[in-house]
Amino acid sequence: MAAPSNFKEGQSTYKPPRFNGQYYEWWKTRMHDFIMAEDSKLWDVICDGPFIPMKTIGEPAVTVPKTRKEYNDADCKSIEKNFRAKMILVCGIGPDEYNRISACQSAKEMWEALQTAHEGTTQVKQSKIDMLTTEYELFRMKDDESIQDMYTRFTSIINELYSLGEIIPRNKFVRKILSVLPGS
Repeated sequence: MAAPSNFKEGQSTYKPPRFNGQYYEWWKTRMHDFIMAEDSKLWDVICDGPFIPMKTIGEPAVTVPKTRKEYNDADCKSIEKNFRAKMILVCGIGPDEYNRISACQSAKEMWEALQTAHEGTTQVKQSKIDMLTTEYELFRMKDDESIQDMYTRFTSIINELYSLGEIIPRNKFVRKILSVLPGS
């Protein structure tokens, strides 16, 4: 999960991180943190989908969506969360990425469309995990590599695995690092 080479210090805490089609994993983590800092309920909307106000009618009781005229203040506030999350996502992407999500009705659909486009389907994601796991297992320090460069390369593998949902316990990767260090 390397940072873009043109990364500039001092990104805004008021504007969402910008995604231009490259470094998706980096952007995804930063966008998650930005949204959580704004309002954790927005992240709930992205994960669970938009709130739909419901009412119970008839005998036997049936639950149906309320009409807009039946919304109370709490319903309106809950509905607004989806639109706020959508706005943050749209403000955090470029025009090419916008074309991928412009037809989406909810923030959840937008997030999933971006995720599928950049991480692939579940099968593609699993293939990436398998490939990175193999890279982790076969990891060695190069002859002409400094310890700092080796650690940066190793951390990148760990972070990519983490962003795909594969978490390697800290004690396991510390042992791995120690095992690849030269005797000198």
